Amino acid sequence: MKKLFLSTALLLVLGLSFTSCRDTKKAEDSIEEAVEATEEAVEDAADAIEDAVDDAGDAIEEAGDAASEAVDKAVNAADKTVDDAANAAKEKIKEAGGN
Repeated sequence: MKKLFLSTALLLVLGLSFTSCRDTKKAEDSIEEAVEATEEAVEDAADAIEDAVDDAGDAIEEAGDAASEAVDKAVNAADKTVDDAANAAKEKIKEAGGN
């Protein structure tokens, strides 16, 4: 942002230094054109920043969803493993008690 303002100031100074006093109408037109171009550049930069922020937000949301799904799958797998181990232990107890 700082570079943008410094660049704008530099353009304005250069625009003023290359115009003569007689060409005040042309100088005013040049300044107005420079200001308009700068405004357009600022608007374009703001739009680009807004798009980048939106994209980053979407990426964060997708990563959160993926992490949540991974945790759910891990919990389900752990539950199944515990259930399988408990069932296996019950079977071994029955086998040991049945002999």
